[in-house]
Amino acid sequence: MGKDKKEKKEKTPSKTKEDASDGGDGELRPVCAIAKPLADIGFHKKILKVVKKASKHKQVKRGVKEVVKALRKDVKGLCVIAGDISPIDVITHIPILCEEMGVPYIYVHSKEELGAAGQTKRPTSCMLVLPDAQKGGDKMSADDASEFKDMYGKVVAKIKSLD
Repeated sequence: MGKDKKEKKEKTPSKTKEDASDGGDGELRPVCAIAKPLADIGFHKKILKVVKKASKHKQVKRGVKEVVKALRKDVKGLCVIAGDISPIDVITHIPILCEEMGVPYIYVHSKEELGAAGQTKRPTSCMLVLPDAQKGGDKMSADDASEFKDMYGKVVAKIKSLD
């Protein structure tokens, strides 16, 4: 019995490490069944970079409630949805709204990473990245604005090619 316990103790940490690895070895955590189109590792980083740059200048809507409200008001942008949300019913209506409004959307692997990119301490289930600054937001310098537009345009083009 002593050997069985030792073997279990040795096996358990290695499985946990593999399951919880977050992109270090090219492995990512499991996501929900409806998470399509799902960003691959390289594209995932580009999307989070766009989210981070947009959030610095308050060009994002965070959370299900804000995103749905903006989509119903016909606000255009890029919808980024976390793929590891549980229960999944919380976000199942967002892709449908995005398709109806003609807004491109993509799933990323982790709600924690999405929240960190959006400069919040809490995990975030979805964000709407706006192409232009909101009222009351900081204006980007000309260099930052052109760089953001370029990055945003490339991400949107790639998402449209994934459909």
